[in-house]
Amino acid sequence: MKIPSQIHKILVAIEDSAYSEIAADYGFALARQLGAEIGLLHANEVPINTPSYTVDPMFGEPPLVMPEMIKIQEEASKSLLDRITNVYGQDCTVSKFLKMGNPIDEILLTANEWDADLIILGTHGRTGLDHFIAGSVAEKVVRKSKCPVLIIPNPGKEKKSE
Repeated sequence: MKIPSQIHKILVAIEDSAYSEIAADYGFALARQLGAEIGLLHANEVPINTPSYTVDPMFGEPPLVMPEMIKIQEEASKSLLDRITNVYGQDCTVSKFLKMGNPIDEILLTANEWDADLIILGTHGRTGLDHFIAGSVAEKVVRKSKCPVLIIPNPGKEKKSE
Protein backbone atom coordinates (compact mmCIF):
# COMPACT_ATOMS: atom_id res chain seq x y z
CA MET A 1 0.00 0.00 0.00
CA LYS A 2 1.32 3.40 -0.97
CA ILE A 3 1.63 5.78 1.97
CA PRO A 4 0.58 9.28 0.89
CA SER A 5 3.03 12.07 1.57
CA GLN A 6 0.10 14.04 2.87
CA ILE A 7 -3.54 13.38 3.54
CA HIS A 8 -5.57 15.51 1.12
CA LYS A 9 -9.04 13.96 1.41
CA ILE A 10 -10.71 12.65 4.56
CA LEU A 11 -14.02 10.82 4.29
CA VAL A 12 -16.06 11.00 7.50
CA ALA A 13 -19.00 8.57 7.63
CA ILE A 14 -21.77 9.70 9.96
CA GLU A 15 -25.13 8.67 11.28
CA ASP A 16 -27.42 10.62 13.58
CA SER A 17 -25.72 9.71 16.87
CA ALA A 18 -23.38 11.08 19.51
CA TYR A 19 -20.69 8.65 18.28
CA SER A 20 -20.77 10.22 14.84
CA GLU A 21 -20.61 13.72 16.33
CA ILE A 22 -17.36 12.80 18.08
CA ALA A 23 -15.93 11.28 14.87
CA ALA A 24 -17.01 14.35 12.84
CA ASP A 25 -15.43 16.74 15.35
CA TYR A 26 -12.17 14.76 15.20
CA GLY A 27 -12.26 14.50 11.40
CA PHE A 28 -12.83 18.21 10.85
CA ALA A 29 -10.12 19.14 13.38
CA LEU A 30 -7.66 16.83 11.62
CA ALA A 31 -8.63 18.25 8.22
CA ARG A 32 -7.97 21.79 9.44
CA GLN A 33 -4.55 20.79 10.79
CA LEU A 34 -3.57 19.02 7.57
CA GLY A 35 -5.23 21.45 5.16
CA ALA A 36 -7.30 18.51 3.87
CA GLU A 37 -10.72 18.42 2.26
CA ILE A 38 -13.60 16.65 4.04
CA GLY A 39 -16.07 14.29 2.46
CA LEU A 40 -19.08 13.92 4.74
CA LEU A 41 -21.10 10.78 4.06
CA HIS A 42 -24.43 9.52 5.34
CA ALA A 43 -25.87 6.29 3.97
CA ASN A 44 -29.51 5.28 4.37
CA GLU A 45 -30.16 1.59 4.29
CA VAL A 46 -33.40 1.06 2.42
CA PRO A 47 -35.38 -2.03 3.36
CA ILE A 48 -36.52 -3.95 0.32
CA ASN A 49 -38.77 -6.92 -0.20
CA THR A 50 -36.84 -10.08 -0.92
CA PRO A 51 -37.93 -13.61 -1.76
CA SER A 52 -36.86 -14.67 1.74
CA TYR A 53 -40.05 -13.13 3.19
CA THR A 54 -42.77 -15.62 3.98
CA VAL A 55 -46.18 -14.33 3.04
CA ASP A 56 -49.34 -15.26 4.90
CA PRO A 57 -52.18 -15.21 2.35
CA MET A 58 -54.49 -13.70 4.98
CA PHE A 59 -52.35 -10.58 5.30
CA GLY A 60 -51.18 -10.19 1.71
CA GLU A 61 -47.79 -9.13 0.46
CA PRO A 62 -45.38 -7.22 2.73
CA PRO A 63 -45.49 -3.46 2.08
CA LEU A 64 -43.01 -1.95 -0.37
CA VAL A 65 -40.88 1.01 0.63
CA MET A 66 -43.03 4.00 -0.12
CA PRO A 67 -41.56 6.96 -2.02
CA GLU A 68 -42.73 9.21 0.83
CA MET A 69 -40.59 7.26 3.29
CA ILE A 70 -37.54 7.59 1.05
CA LYS A 71 -38.18 11.32 0.70
CA ILE A 72 -38.43 11.71 4.49
CA GLN A 73 -35.16 9.76 4.93
CA GLU A 74 -33.41 11.91 2.31
CA GLU A 75 -34.60 15.15 3.93
CA ALA A 76 -33.45 13.98 7.37
CA SER A 77 -30.08 12.97 5.91
CA LYS A 78 -29.62 16.32 4.15
CA SER A 79 -30.48 18.07 7.41
CA LEU A 80 -27.92 15.94 9.28
CA LEU A 81 -25.18 16.66 6.71
CA ASP A 82 -25.98 20.40 6.82
CA ARG A 83 -26.03 20.48 10.63
CA ILE A 84 -22.69 18.67 10.97
CA THR A 85 -21.14 20.93 8.32
CA ASN A 86 -22.44 24.07 10.07
CA VAL A 87 -21.26 22.95 13.51
CA TYR A 88 -17.81 21.56 12.60
CA GLY A 89 -17.02 22.66 9.06
CA GLN A 90 -15.79 26.21 9.51
CA ASP A 91 -12.68 26.85 7.41
CA CYS A 92 -12.98 23.46 5.65
CA THR A 93 -13.82 22.49 2.11
CA VAL A 94 -16.68 20.01 2.44
CA SER A 95 -18.17 17.62 -0.10
CA LYS A 96 -21.44 16.04 1.03
CA PHE A 97 -22.47 12.54 0.02
CA LEU A 98 -25.96 11.19 0.62
CA LYS A 99 -26.19 7.54 -0.40
CA MET A 100 -28.91 4.90 -0.37
CA GLY A 101 -27.77 1.35 0.29
CA ASN A 102 -25.76 -0.78 2.64
CA PRO A 103 -23.63 1.61 4.75
CA ILE A 104 -20.52 -0.60 4.50
CA ASP A 105 -20.73 -0.79 0.72
CA GLU A 106 -21.51 2.91 0.37
CA ILE A 107 -18.61 3.97 2.59
CA LEU A 108 -16.17 1.84 0.60
CA LEU A 109 -17.57 2.90 -2.80
CA THR A 110 -17.56 6.58 -1.90
CA ALA A 111 -14.00 6.37 -0.55
CA ASN A 112 -12.85 4.80 -3.83
CA GLU A 113 -14.83 7.12 -6.13
CA TRP A 114 -13.83 10.26 -4.23
CA ASP A 115 -10.22 9.01 -3.91
CA ALA A 116 -10.14 9.40 -0.12
CA ASP A 117 -6.77 9.17 1.63
CA LEU A 118 -8.37 8.34 4.98
CA ILE A 119 -11.76 7.17 6.26
CA ILE A 120 -12.92 8.22 9.73
CA LEU A 121 -15.89 6.77 11.56
CA GLY A 122 -17.09 6.34 15.10
CA THR A 123 -17.93 3.17 16.90
CA HIS A 124 -20.74 2.36 19.29
CA GLY A 125 -18.43 0.22 21.40
CA ARG A 126 -20.81 -2.73 21.31
CA THR A 127 -19.58 -6.04 22.67
CA GLY A 128 -20.86 -9.56 23.16
CA LEU A 129 -24.22 -10.60 21.78
CA ASP A 130 -25.14 -7.04 20.75
CA HIS A 131 -21.97 -6.87 18.61
CA PHE A 132 -22.65 -10.33 17.17
CA ILE A 133 -26.23 -9.46 16.18
CA ALA A 134 -25.68 -5.90 14.96
CA GLY A 135 -22.27 -6.54 13.45
CA SER A 136 -19.72 -3.79 13.19
CA VAL A 137 -19.72 -1.39 10.30
CA ALA A 138 -16.34 -0.10 11.45
CA GLU A 139 -14.83 -3.58 11.58
CA LYS A 140 -16.06 -4.49 8.10
CA VAL A 141 -14.89 -1.19 6.61
CA VAL A 142 -11.43 -1.70 8.13
CA ARG A 143 -11.17 -5.17 6.63
CA LYS A 144 -12.25 -4.15 3.12
CA SER A 145 -10.91 -0.61 2.71
CA LYS A 146 -8.17 0.25 0.22
CA CYS A 147 -7.13 3.28 2.28
CA PRO A 148 -6.37 3.67 6.00
CA VAL A 149 -9.33 3.81 8.37
CA LEU A 150 -9.34 5.71 11.65
CA ILE A 151 -11.90 4.52 14.19
CA ILE A 152 -12.86 7.02 16.87
CA PRO A 153 -13.86 5.05 19.98
CA ASN A 154 -16.84 5.71 22.19
CA PRO A 155 -15.35 7.75 25.06
CA GLY A 156 -18.30 6.90 27.32
CA LYS A 157 -17.34 3.23 27.45
CA GLU A 158 -15.63 2.55 30.73
CA LYS A 159 -12.40 0.60 30.81
CA LYS A 160 -12.36 -2.47 33.00
CA SER A 161 -9.89 -2.24 35.84
CA GLU A 162 -7.33 -5.01 35.98
